Amino acid sequence: MPAALNLDLSALPAAQRAAALALIEEVIALREITRRQEHLIAELNHAQHGKRSEKLSEDERQLAFEDLSIALAEVEAEKAARGTRTNDTATRPAPRRTLGNLPAALPRIEVVVEPESLDYPCGCGPLHRIGEDRTERLDIVPAQLRVIVTIRPKYACRGCTDGVTQAPAPAHLIPGGMPTEATLAHVLVSKYADHLPLYRQSQILARSGLDLHRAVLADWVGKAAFHLRPIVDRLAEHLRRSRKLFMDETTAPMLDPGRGTTKTGYLWALARDDRAWSGEAPPGVVYFYAPGRAGENAEAFLTGFDGILQIDGYTGYNRLTKPARRGGVPLRVAHCWVHARRKLKEVFDRDGSDIAAEGLRRIAELYAVEADIRGTSAGQRLSARQARSAPLVAAFGAWLQAQRRRISAKSRLGGKLAYIHNHWEGLKTFLTDGRVEIDSNRVENMIRPLALNRKNALFAGHDEGGIVWGRIASLIETCKINGIEPFAYLKATLEALANGHPQSRLDDLLPWSFRPSS
Repeated sequence: MPAALNLDLSALPAAQRAAALALIEEVIALREITRRQEHLIAELNHAQHGKRSEKLSEDERQLAFEDLSIALAEVEAEKAARGTRTNDTATRPAPRRTLGNLPAALPRIEVVVEPESLDYPCGCGPLHRIGEDRTERLDIVPAQLRVIVTIRPKYACRGCTDGVTQAPAPAHLIPGGMPTEATLAHVLVSKYADHLPLYRQSQILARSGLDLHRAVLADWVGKAAFHLRPIVDRLAEHLRRSRKLFMDETTAPMLDPGRGTTKTGYLWALARDDRAWSGEAPPGVVYFYAPGRAGENAEAFLTGFDGILQIDGYTGYNRLTKPARRGGVPLRVAHCWVHARRKLKEVFDRDGSDIAAEGLRRIAELYAVEADIRGTSAGQRLSARQARSAPLVAAFGAWLQAQRRRISAKSRLGGKLAYIHNHWEGLKTFLTDGRVEIDSNRVENMIRPLALNRKNALFAGHDEGGIVWGRIASLIETCKINGIEPFAYLKATLEALANGHPQSRLDDLLPWSFRPSS
């Protein structure tokens, strides 16, 4: 027995002593549960807020959160169960429910639970209904596989031989193929939104008794991607006509059949998101695949775009600002203050540098202004930045040059300060246009889902898989940032294409034009 509970119970009668010992054991157990609960909460906080050098990757962090949350829920359930054994029902804490989170659009199946008898126990006659209690719980029915049987009756006249009358066969995206357009949409969303490779989808279908090899699923994906290509091309055209875009790139591992190993390809994200200043153009993103990271790829993808490009500090973008730029006039670039901040944060976390800390403080002042003007119009943002942010940036520039004269360019800190100096003109662009963001976080957020899906890039072991990946991801992610459910959009779009939607009206099939049916 712990010292804190080392009580002398020898004077108590046997029955009371047994009851007291039971209560003491219950207290000890609850203390242990509380200790474990506090430990799990600390682990969750550390996984989320720990030092950058100790943080997990995005995938690892999500898995850690899942497992820690599961363990925490288990502890809370055990604690609640013990509470029901030691507390009277009148003092039992109310259970946590999520009634407010169940959408009204979900179908309701009402189950009425009646008493065993509706007659008064006293024999006065039937009971009268005076009210009811309603409780809602979320129920899930696993995906249901079904076969659509299309029957087309044939009709003929008994009195003549003028021929047979029969309705035409419904249009299919894959003529003579097995899948409906809804099935194609499901496979696409499972692979490119839910990160389920085709071989896993094949295994899931097999559990329902449907034997579909992943090669069959790959054939479906390829055919759907072919039909969706004009829509993605049209989406890219819309983005290139914008006056301001974001661009970023991420790795996409690919099989190299010639060597039997993997190689590194790249998916380049070209994005528009004007929601921060209430711009009228809907947000969108297109992902282009290229086998390398050379700046000429960005140059090709941006052909026809002549606005402001928001980017990180990758040197491959430098060619876009040169008079010799192919595909348009030299671009004006806006560099990212988050990347500048990261450089100083790396030094501060490692060395505790006072100079890096001062730089971080000055950058925080710029972000405080941005927080104040978030959601205002482009004109209001520009006015506030010129009045409040421009003096801060000028002071930062003077401070930056003073520190560079004091610190060796070969030192760790000197290299980080040189990075900021080399991108200084681009870092000041946000002061001259209210449509420009202070950083490129928006495109980084749009590229993060692709990082979760990297294992799916091994599509038929070829670069073509990266092209298809980028194409389908463009439509899915554009749906998501416009609040559109991807499956509903792809199902309706594939059905429209199967029924011969005219190429002259492709704008009607863009994600932001989709209106779900009731």
